[in-house]
Amino acid sequence: MKLLIIRHGDPDYLHDSLTKEGRVEAALLASNLRNVPIDYAYVSPLGRAQLTAQPILDAKKLTATTLDWLREFDPKVMHSGSLLPTCAWDWLPDDWTEHDLFYTDRWYEDPAMVAGGVKERYEEVCASFDELLASHGYARNGRCYRVTRSNHDTVALFCHFGLGCVLLSRLLSVSPMVLWHGLCAAPSSVTTVYTEERRKGVASFRVAEYGSTEHLAMGHLPPSFSARFCECFDDADRH
Repeated sequence: MKLLIIRHGDPDYLHDSLTKEGRVEAALLASNLRNVPIDYAYVSPLGRAQLTAQPILDAKKLTATTLDWLREFDPKVMHSGSLLPTCAWDWLPDDWTEHDLFYTDRWYEDPAMVAGGVKERYEEVCASFDELLASHGYARNGRCYRVTRSNHDTVALFCHFGLGCVLLSRLLSVSPMVLWHGLCAAPSSVTTVYTEERRKGVASFRVAEYGSTEHLAMGHLPPSFSARFCECFDDADRH
């Protein structure tokens, strides 16, 4: 099985929509995926993900299932580097890297995460994701997956950066804190994950490509800066 984890296009967060550039990104993505088979599609309920998915669904005459748990990973936390509650995954590097716990599978036991109810939301997403994968033939068994129906289906998940990292965290059995801060998926980018069944009946998931923006390059459109921070402190881009 192949998973396509697709981040929404350049966002207009105020209106939960896409910017003009985001709509162009979605159109380019639909064009680039025209020859890529997609057997099943699932989409976040948020407008920016729905609008990103629609051109692809229209082109393929495919109907997507909206899943509430695919919405952005939204618990808010207060920590030493924040003046107001912020996303659980928005920490400055020299703040979060001081916590050894964040590099372990007990990362959500940090006091700030506990107070923000992060564990409960994370476990909700993981349980729902496990249920979805099981319905497609791959049942979670420890850190691997028991194969109940081996297949070459392609499943597209239209969602968000933070939530996408949670999905990868579950598939790879690693702390999402490392992924949230060590990876950057540009708007409308595509992450491709395959199953590998090296022993009959036992599968694992492996990332073949993270955050591809091939469709933007083909359309001569630079990736949006959304999700990134400035390369140098004195740059005009956001900190």
